[in-house]
Amino acid sequence: MKFRSLVLVVATIALFNATPGFWSAGAAPAGNRFQLPASDDGLPGTGPIRRYDWFQKLWSERRTGWAARVKQDQGALVFLGDSITQGWTELGSMYPGVKTANRGISGDTTRGVLIRLQEDVIALNPTGVVLLIGTNDLEEQAAPETSAANLKLILAALKQHNPKMPVVLCYVFPSSATKKRPAAEIRKINALYYAAIKDEPQVTGLDTYSLFADAQGDARPEEFPDLLHPNRSGYCKWDAALRPMLETVGLLSVWPDEFTPEPGFVSLFNGRDLTGWGYPDGPAFDGLAASPDSRFIAKNGRLVVTVSRTERSAKKLMTTQTFPKDFVFKLEFRASPNADSGIFIRLPQLQCRDYPIAGPFVNVKNYRPLDWNEVVVTVKGGLAHCTCNGEVLIDAMPVPATGPVGVESDRGQMEYRRIRLKETR
Repeated sequence: MKFRSLVLVVATIALFNATPGFWSAGAAPAGNRFQLPASDDGLPGTGPIRRYDWFQKLWSERRTGWAARVKQDQGALVFLGDSITQGWTELGSMYPGVKTANRGISGDTTRGVLIRLQEDVIALNPTGVVLLIGTNDLEEQAAPETSAANLKLILAALKQHNPKMPVVLCYVFPSSATKKRPAAEIRKINALYYAAIKDEPQVTGLDTYSLFADAQGDARPEEFPDLLHPNRSGYCKWDAALRPMLETVGLLSVWPDEFTPEPGFVSLFNGRDLTGWGYPDGPAFDGLAASPDSRFIAKNGRLVVTVSRTERSAKKLMTTQTFPKDFVFKLEFRASPNADSGIFIRLPQLQCRDYPIAGPFVNVKNYRPLDWNEVVVTVKGGLAHCTCNGEVLIDAMPVPATGPVGVESDRGQMEYRRIRLKETR
């Protein structure tokens, strides 16, 4: 742990210890324990803490109820945040077989989450945390830097509790300037959040801003009727984006993919490890479940391109085998919101992305967002014909006479499966 992070953790713990009741979540509620303190003095973090009458009442009621469930909710996957999280009333039914705990409080801020983190979350010894917080900071006119500073303290406390516990950080959803949440400020918060998790391997960022934003960067009324809170369609879309992340970090089980290649096709990926693959001009990763830098992992029968922690940190994973003959190359991919990857055909790259958001094929009609899509590349006579779900992406892409095939890591999570090839001459 870096010195600065250690200082933040120690300072946070000291502030928590100065506040009565913060480290005794298992005890029965008593007196005013779950009411907000009358002043900010001695409380951790900086920035706004809401003190409207309705908020203080809700804060006290929800936290009092949770205190009675500490034993029952041990080992839960905790969803932590504000009204957007609180409003996910179908959370439990969306993840059958997984113990979940909704720890959202309508109106809460990053500082409010920090104040209640120990009793409401850490005391549950969660298997993982899904965090969405920050939009109310903007309404209270907090600077994005304030929200990011509180986020760092939240993540530091979770890391101190369990450095191996997966955390999925959802970027602040789009809203509207009419809600005192202009797109430019939300984008600034999210950029600071991205920077904050650069050196935090237990935290995976999910670009839920790009998932929901319209062309102007605001919320779409058909998913956010009040331009702040998602409707059922919005929650289903959030779930569809979140689920692959939870599967990758081991918080959700994956249904086995019982797939057999068509006659004549040979699998290039065994689903268990990276045998037959490696970085260009480097050793093969035979027998390894992940590349040394963890940018590519074999998990759940999939070749997973993990989320990059730095901008434009592209890596190429290539087959150790080369293919001088004409061939048909097939695979399926599933992209997280705004994900950017690529498929290498001998050497040239076919852009493989969350096309409607990340381009370049923004007008593809057959693409299925947040779902599996099949790419077929037919190489014949030095040209590659590329389709996605049967729709032509590139009709005739020049390719060298021989070379490997491969995939790229750039931005967001990308999953590949059913990677197979058939030589045709």
